[in-house]
Amino acid sequence: MKAESAGGDPVAFRVHAALDRLAGDLPGLGIALSGGGDSTALMHLAKDWARGRRLMAATVDHGLREGSAEEAQAAHRAALALEIPHATLLWRRDTEAGNLMANARDARLRLISGWAQRNNLTAVLLGHTLDDQAETLLMRMARGAGVDGLAGMAEWRDAFGIRWIRPMLGVGRAELRDWLAARQIGWIDDPSNENEGFDRVRMRKAMAATGLRPEPLALAAENIALAREALQFYTAEAAQDAGTANGTLVLPRGPFRRSPPEIHRRLIIAATRWITGADYSPRRATVSHALAGIAAGSRVTLDGALLAPSGDRLRIVREPAAALRAAPALPDGDDSDLVWDNRWRVGGLQPGQHVAALGFESLTLPQAAWRASGLTRDEAASSPAIWEGERLVAAPVLRQTPYTARPMRGLEQFRGLIFAH
Repeated sequence: MKAESAGGDPVAFRVHAALDRLAGDLPGLGIALSGGGDSTALMHLAKDWARGRRLMAATVDHGLREGSAEEAQAAHRAALALEIPHATLLWRRDTEAGNLMANARDARLRLISGWAQRNNLTAVLLGHTLDDQAETLLMRMARGAGVDGLAGMAEWRDAFGIRWIRPMLGVGRAELRDWLAARQIGWIDDPSNENEGFDRVRMRKAMAATGLRPEPLALAAENIALAREALQFYTAEAAQDAGTANGTLVLPRGPFRRSPPEIHRRLIIAATRWITGADYSPRRATVSHALAGIAAGSRVTLDGALLAPSGDRLRIVREPAAALRAAPALPDGDDSDLVWDNRWRVGGLQPGQHVAALGFESLTLPQAAWRASGLTRDEAASSPAIWEGERLVAAPVLRQTPYTARPMRGLEQFRGLIFAH
């Protein structure tokens, strides 16, 4: 059902219009299905809209409370009733450390992303609503967030190797439940939605107690998002003369010096993420520390990137120590290129060989010939090398070999990170 054919159904009209805009040209979509009211409504609305597009659904069972397996089974039955293939993905915690809810969120995204990529799905639909947007703004205000945080949740973002789409940010939670009830569609009420140990639940209850409506809060987030777009535009202007080569990013320092501190911060965040491939930005405090070092003309490290001022340029390379910590990449027999350090695609390996960082100790070996390569010591040491056990076979970035090594990201990807949500 296209947006224009949703008739007198205002909920379907808004959601279908968003799907037309955000996913109209995508042939295959995943649905993150918890079984709650929001994701259940999303599944039914997407099914009505799809018309020939391939839909699949996945539920993550975090195993954090009793009854989660039964809820996953209920979600499975609801998807199959609509003839939507469904998978239940299990999270097995390997640590008790850190923020449990943040770890569970990241695990959910990684599991669903892996499932979507295995099934050749282009994007995954998420069931966040206008109420979620309002609650997110309040939570981020309480944490002292900057413009990016206060801009709220974007309609789409790329993370964990997949595109995530939120087509229901213009629809309220109560509207969706009324829509489901009118069609006699059931859903699961998650008891954790009443647990005041969670920030979101506390914000939700505070809004209800004070009569604060979600609509003006969501509008405020939308207005701040417009300000973010302006900052992104001027950040891209400041990076107009950026260049890349051999996995290194070079930024001009002239526009960097002339622009306001917020533009500096955005450039450094995008540059660091370009180097590391990280899904999240570095913490504000560590970015501020790095900027102070750069302003003083010092080399600094930031989340696995090395930032080195040199004359009128700022070189951003992979921190050699971080590259040495990267897991080795081994061939799996399908002749495809290996991905190493989330930065390089390396090809041509034979059985018994693996990819790991070259390291400083190997720079003077004949297989490396670093001084003739034109790379700095740090660039060379953090570059991919082919090994057989502990024996260096080749350093394909430093000299021509039968092996290939190509950076995964170029200038286009850097510019994309400037505009990332």
